[in-house]
Amino acid sequence: MRVAIADDSALFREGLAMLLTAAGVRVIAQAAEPDKILAHIADEPPDVVILDMRMPPTFTNEGLVTAERIRSLHPGVGVLVLSTYADIRYAVRLLGDGRGGTGYLLKDRVEDVGNLLDGLRRIAEGRLVVDEEIVAGLLAHRRKAEALDRLTERERAVLREMAEGRSNAGIALRLHLAAKTVENHVASVFTKLEMPVSGDDNRRVLAVLAWLRSSGGVIPRLAEGPPPS
Repeated sequence: MRVAIADDSALFREGLAMLLTAAGVRVIAQAAEPDKILAHIADEPPDVVILDMRMPPTFTNEGLVTAERIRSLHPGVGVLVLSTYADIRYAVRLLGDGRGGTGYLLKDRVEDVGNLLDGLRRIAEGRLVVDEEIVAGLLAHRRKAEALDRLTERERAVLREMAEGRSNAGIALRLHLAAKTVENHVASVFTKLEMPVSGDDNRRVLAVLAWLRSSGGVIPRLAEGPPPS
């Protein structure tokens, strides 16, 4: 796997590069600011680019803005945004277009190289990866959503695993369920959230987005609101 890293902290950036290189990942580019990593990606697109949420010049949401530019200019490149803070608004905006190949994790997760590599792999495969802390925050608010209230506890657990980018087989392994049982729960989630039958996996993304949106009501544009504290 080829990875590019953008983070204004040289210590964090180079440490992450060393960690990934030791794990067999090829780090093909590093940069301290958005414009430079965009130039690197134009020359040699990686499988996944890792972006710090706060970079120069404003140190607010440059990682998010850069992720949107990368997804527009290079749709085949996966994007993982790392942040010190768990902010649902950022997650909703990042995932708002319904496409996979995107992740939003807390920087603390980098300490577990196994989970980090698993997340990068799933993003490179076109899946969504959402930090469990963000997922937990969404779960705490989702009871206000009428549609989601119809889900059973087990179906919510399945949806949480879907939000973390796991396949049915991965969910079955994680929740110690039979594959057929997971299939039934996933089908029930789609039915209760009124997701139309389709021939692809878009319903998984739509179900997760429905969950994200309902937890926060109207999706705000971050440029119009204050940065997370």
